[in-house]
Amino acid sequence: MAQLPVALHISEDTESDGQEPSPCNEGAMHTSFRQLIQEQSSLVEAAAGAELEMPARDREPPEPQQDDEHAGYSSATLRILASMPSRTIGRSRGAIISQYCNRTARLRRRSSRPPLQQLSHAARPSLRQHHLDTDPAAATLEEKRSLLVKELLSLSPGQRSHMLLSVPLSLAEKRTLRQELSGQRGSPREDTQRGAPFSPCGRSKYHIILGCRGLWYGLLSLLPAVQPWHHALKQIGSRFGSSVLSYFLFLKTLLGFNVFLFLLLLVFVVALQAAYPPAPASHQPFTGLELLTGAGYFTRSLLYYGYYSNVTLNEPCAARPNCSAAAPPLPYNMPLAYVFTVGVSFFLTCILLVYSMSRSFGESYRVGGPVGDLAIKVFCAWDFKVVRKRWVKLQSENIRTQLKELLAERQSRSHPRSPCRQLEHVAVRLLAWGLSLGTVLGCVVAVHYFSEHMHAVQQDAGSRASGERRQEAVLLVLPLVVSLINAAMPHLYNLLATWEKWDSPVLEVYVAICRNLVLKMVVLGLLCYQWLSRKVVCSSEACWETCVGQDLYRFVVMDFIFTLLDTIFGELVWRLVLEKRLKRKQRPEFDIARNVLELIYGQTLTWLGVLFSPLLPAVQIVKLLLLFYIKKTSLMQNCQSPSKPWQASRMSTVFITLLCFPSFLGAAIFLSYTIWSVKPSETCGPFQGMETIYESGKTWVRLLEKSNPNITWFTWVHQYLLENTFFLFFVSGVLLAVIYFNIQVVKGQRRIIRLLKEQIANEGEDKIFLIQKLHSVYEQRERRS
Repeated sequence: MAQLPVALHISEDTESDGQEPSPCNEGAMHTSFRQLIQEQSSLVEAAAGAELEMPARDREPPEPQQDDEHAGYSSATLRILASMPSRTIGRSRGAIISQYCNRTARLRRRSSRPPLQQLSHAARPSLRQHHLDTDPAAATLEEKRSLLVKELLSLSPGQRSHMLLSVPLSLAEKRTLRQELSGQRGSPREDTQRGAPFSPCGRSKYHIILGCRGLWYGLLSLLPAVQPWHHALKQIGSRFGSSVLSYFLFLKTLLGFNVFLFLLLLVFVVALQAAYPPAPASHQPFTGLELLTGAGYFTRSLLYYGYYSNVTLNEPCAARPNCSAAAPPLPYNMPLAYVFTVGVSFFLTCILLVYSMSRSFGESYRVGGPVGDLAIKVFCAWDFKVVRKRWVKLQSENIRTQLKELLAERQSRSHPRSPCRQLEHVAVRLLAWGLSLGTVLGCVVAVHYFSEHMHAVQQDAGSRASGERRQEAVLLVLPLVVSLINAAMPHLYNLLATWEKWDSPVLEVYVAICRNLVLKMVVLGLLCYQWLSRKVVCSSEACWETCVGQDLYRFVVMDFIFTLLDTIFGELVWRLVLEKRLKRKQRPEFDIARNVLELIYGQTLTWLGVLFSPLLPAVQIVKLLLLFYIKKTSLMQNCQSPSKPWQASRMSTVFITLLCFPSFLGAAIFLSYTIWSVKPSETCGPFQGMETIYESGKTWVRLLEKSNPNITWFTWVHQYLLENTFFLFFVSGVLLAVIYFNIQVVKGQRRIIRLLKEQIANEGEDKIFLIQKLHSVYEQRERRS
């Protein structure tokens, strides 16, 4: 049946301000549809035919096909839908060139660089209000291209390159435009016509600018290679996914914190004490056992608290009682530098942790759901700038792993269970939590009694004057037992998780982290109580701070040894057993929860030992560097990808939060109590002879006020800011408020995104309604005809 021709007249408003219309102007789209429906209704009532005039394009849109989505629509309706600007711009090169020619002309008339807000980033912008393409006497494609080239030649080089980058054309089309621009720009005749010939100085300046720009872009391309472990992290993420990658990113973050802490202590404490060493003491010979025990040769060294002096380092008469030399203009008081460096380093670390946690809260929220992310990954994930074979393979593996994670996330949605099944799951999980908490209690009691027993054994060995090697070997027993407990209990928790049968691997990791965290933090709390109670297993050293530093050094070293043993036997040997003996094509999986808790545990030990062993961050740096390469090699050679892929979008936030509150907060409380309340040793260390470590600051401020009355403001700062607890509570409240406000901002962004999604859904329903109205108009017309 022949269709009656109708006339479509969609109004186009011209803008007087020269700004480009937004491609998302829904009001104009609805106005066009409303006018179209009214016009068609009037035509149906009048039964008057008119000629159907399609909007002028470079080529006629093909006859639309009857697909499932638009089944039942008439051909005229589908033709109108196919000729909409949003559906034709993507396949019409002439329309694109016309749009950017008009934009270039407006830019030239304004004679200023366009702000970025006015440049559309849409791949298919609307062509309404672009008079060149809607003109019935539209030019051909070649004429449009030549006109665009002329308009581009009138712009500055920066505006020209920016405009070419924003044109949604293929690389071949852009390359052709650049060649035409370079050919016409190099013509002297064209330069003379434009009235801007290049002088020798201008050409030199132009080439210098191009050279500097190329050098800058070359340096920017080298920036990823300068970042530590850039290629290794990409390789891990592409092969094992974001869940395993989160462990190595967290390890890299801890390495940055330790480097920062070590540099502060090295510059203000360790290096200056090494430059002005105290009176030499009798050193024990180095036997190699000190690398495990931290005692012996290392006892009287820069590694521990007892080596540092309690005098002004650069004072000429510090070591000579009868001396009349003049005092230095800038005295360096070691006790004050020691306590202030530790305090400032903890304060700056707290700020960095709060900043990292606040930023992670914003980055952890992924805009869009799994369906939207899946579409983005399928259609927009490939980077066409990658040309090398190795990087192409790496990127394809990365995209494949991300698609697996997204599909697994969609499939892992919880299915409704019956009440009996829910009750069974709740009972199993309560029983598992009861068993885990019972094992924690048993481990803590065992560590307490074993520590008391080792303290008695050490005192008995000291009274009997037994061998020095035997005494140092006894020092390793308590760290050995604690590290053995920390290495064995996570495997028990994995068995409990297998019994619980968690549906989501994310929840399984969170539960394992909580159980391991409770165990490690309770054991560390018991050890801190024993250290402050002076019930510490120590060698013949009289300085209890040095004994605590040695104990913490042994715990760090023993933790690294057990991590290495667990990697060898839990991953390498188990892979060989699976492949050689059991003949299975299966490999062990990387245990994220256990490995992350080992990192948090080691970092907590480092923060606890900063006051007693200033070089302990250096030991932690070496440990983290070795751990990265050992774990990476074992991961690549012995482990397989997770059997249940899952996205670790919020894992970094969880790791930083656990590092901040249980770990850093506990270490800060422990050191604050030590500084303010615990009496230091009488015969060693920078604070010998004082009631508390904090008294060194008061003593120094009084001496400074007597020697120089012009700096009374510093006394006021110390009295009202440092001694006043209100200031400390105020700073803590500000930091907590920053965290709270960032969380609220993220929640507000989530709510806005949800409202925008609802608005988009409503707009889609409105469009469906308008299309149905348009279809009904054509149906009425067909029936009447």
